[in-house]
Amino acid sequence: MDQESPSQWTSAPGESDSHPDRCLSFEVRGPWGHFRRVEGNIVKQTYRIIPRTTVAGLIAAMLGIDRDGYYELFGPDMSAIAIEPVRELRTVNMPMNTLSTAAGDLTSLNPHGKVSVKLPNPEKLRQQHNYEVLVDPAYRIDVTLADEERYEQLKETLEAGKSHYVPSLGLSEYLAEIEYNGEHEIEHRSPTGEVIVDSAVPDAIDDVVLDPETRCQVEESPAFMTADDEGRTTTDYTTYTYNPDAEPLAVRDMATSRVDDRTVVFV
Repeated sequence: MDQESPSQWTSAPGESDSHPDRCLSFEVRGPWGHFRRVEGNIVKQTYRIIPRTTVAGLIAAMLGIDRDGYYELFGPDMSAIAIEPVRELRTVNMPMNTLSTAAGDLTSLNPHGKVSVKLPNPEKLRQQHNYEVLVDPAYRIDVTLADEERYEQLKETLEAGKSHYVPSLGLSEYLAEIEYNGEHEIEHRSPTGEVIVDSAVPDAIDDVVLDPETRCQVEESPAFMTADDEGRTTTDYTTYTYNPDAEPLAVRDMATSRVDDRTVVFV
């Protein structure tokens, strides 16, 4: 990896005036997707906008980083991500038969060997759940990292069209395709009147200009995580405002960024 490349941050990460000046862009898409909403429901609902934490996990999987080893890399002062839906966000309810993964319902594979793996007991009765599933989801992701080594590793991985682990859209069986759209400069723009934004708009419900002819929806999803004794904990959420038809939204007096002839908002 190129250790001599200048940092893409104009000042030290964590400072109030630090801004990335370049980012990597790629599109992730697949026939199905499911990003489980944290609130409980008989129907296992999905977020429409891929959560920021899921994007971080997807990129970590591409780089081969362990499950709980990437939270600091994608921390609020160490990364910036913009998410843009590029296809209409459609869902269907799909019944699925599942096996319980509760500790009492697991059975050991090779219990007397040196390595023992616990799996759902296939003799147990299946449970049927209704899953709300995204149909043909696709998102444009713009991402930058303060960690220059990881940034260059991600760039090389995307350029090569490779991934350490198989990428997926939420559930592991919902396999995803990744298309690299290149490295782009970021032009940061100060709040000036009304602007058309292509990406989902984070934490700015009051700044969105409502139009009777434009559909607009809002959802809150996990944004940042940390590792703890119980595994991982969500430390912050982001409220995204978006157009389910994958069309732009107008915002007023909000800081935006220009990336590859598009206007986005990073978080």
